[in-house]
Amino acid sequence: MTVTALRPAEVDPLGPLSGGVWRGPGVRVRRRSGPPTERSGALHTPRFRAIRRDGTLTVEHDLTPDELSDTLAVLLTEQLDGILLGQQDFESVFTGVVRTTVPGGLAAWTRFYRNSLGLLESGRSSFAAVHQRAAELVTGPWLLDLGSCFGFFPLRMSRLGHEVTATDLSAPTMDLLARVSARLERPLRTVACDAARVPRPDGAADTVTALHLLEHLDPGTGDAVLFEAVRLARRRVVVAVPFEQEPQACYGHVRTFDLAILRELGARCTGMRANVFEYHGGWLVLDRV
Repeated sequence: MTVTALRPAEVDPLGPLSGGVWRGPGVRVRRRSGPPTERSGALHTPRFRAIRRDGTLTVEHDLTPDELSDTLAVLLTEQLDGILLGQQDFESVFTGVVRTTVPGGLAAWTRFYRNSLGLLESGRSSFAAVHQRAAELVTGPWLLDLGSCFGFFPLRMSRLGHEVTATDLSAPTMDLLARVSARLERPLRTVACDAARVPRPDGAADTVTALHLLEHLDPGTGDAVLFEAVRLARRRVVVAVPFEQEPQACYGHVRTFDLAILRELGARCTGMRANVFEYHGGWLVLDRV
């Protein structure tokens, strides 16, 4: 299974802690220093204890700084399945684990980024193959990435020498990416915007990428984003999507794809030559005729 990176939208990643507890909408997260205390009605897993009472989900964990990476998404899905009620719970607990593992908001996220990029760029992450193939498909020095989320792919391409603009609907996430990119010495530009309405001129980038974005969008919105990518691309659009039997709701997925759907999407993009293939999910590559 290819795991989609978390797409934070409602949670402030640099929000304050109080007494070592991170609080999000209906969620509290703390890191425990000893063995878990047995509590009636709680879910006990190898790394977590979780209980929901009076509308609030409380999660305790024992993760270490070395374990902070985007693979946390898999751990939460495997061990807290059934108690996380949708994407907001998932995002809140994810953020809370990162923030309660390393002191200091920016320090915690910088550790998370370094660990995640290490796994991705060494090929040890399950998502590494997707990023590697996408990097191979980028043409020209100017890259614009839609729905960048944490921005691991833009940071990778910055390290490779590309002029990169990362975009996402979440302003706090783009602010976090801008701060971390400076710390990592991987410069890029960030823009907080709707992926269907990017404030950049036609042909603003040689390549426009949308990696595991369309599965988060209904078909109408997804079409608008794809057409916007075509408008922005001087040479090429690269789209990657997961192939799933059912949309994974905890990641915010709302639709599924197959090769036939991708071919139909490509056929609707006038002035572009479409190439569709499968590799750790589905790909649609559009080249300007």
